[in-house]
Amino acid sequence: MIKRILHIGVAVKNLDISSNIFAKLFGADSPHSETVQEQKSQIAFFPVGESFLELIQAAEAGTSIEKFIEKRGEGIHHLCLEVEGLEAEVKRLKILGFQFVSESPSDGGDGYRVVFLHPKSTSGVLIELAEKIVR
Repeated sequence: MIKRILHIGVAVKNLDISSNIFAKLFGADSPHSETVQEQKSQIAFFPVGESFLELIQAAEAGTSIEKFIEKRGEGIHHLCLEVEGLEAEVKRLKILGFQFVSESPSDGGDGYRVVFLHPKSTSGVLIELAEKIVR
């Protein structure tokens, strides 16, 4: 079940520079930042109401974020939807004909498991489905 828009992911070349820009825009202090090893990225989260803006920088060469920026430049990369029952959502959407980048959940940022729907099946928008890991 889709619960809400969790965040909008923005691909950036330099996380420090972009974090400073958005901190000024939102009148915020330093965002929550972390490295997501499995996604090979560094991220920073800014709260905006009940959602977040996620800035994403490639942590190493050859990653999907680096390729995205080379092809399209910095900007909106994906829309993330928080779900309850990630595996059930993958099954439901697969039956409905949606394509996935990968159907196997992986570790995302901020304690979430994630999968991505392929933009070919979502009108050109990369959609991330995310479920909070309960520990």
